[in-house]
Amino acid sequence: MADVSPIDIQKALGGVDYPADKEALVSNAESSGASDEVLEALRGIPDKTYDGPTGVSAAIFD
Repeated sequence: MADVSPIDIQKALGGVDYPADKEALVSNAESSGASDEVLEALRGIPDKTYDGPTGVSAAIFD
């Protein structure tokens, strides 16, 4: 996932109320005008509830 950085992900997720599920994260990123690369990364994470931005980043980059 070299086309997207953790900073890009966190910018796209600004304003998310955690805990949040995958659908809410993708929806928020779409609403914030996230890039296609960010949206693709978020769509690729496991379908579960995330407690915070650290968990989302771990799902994408680890």
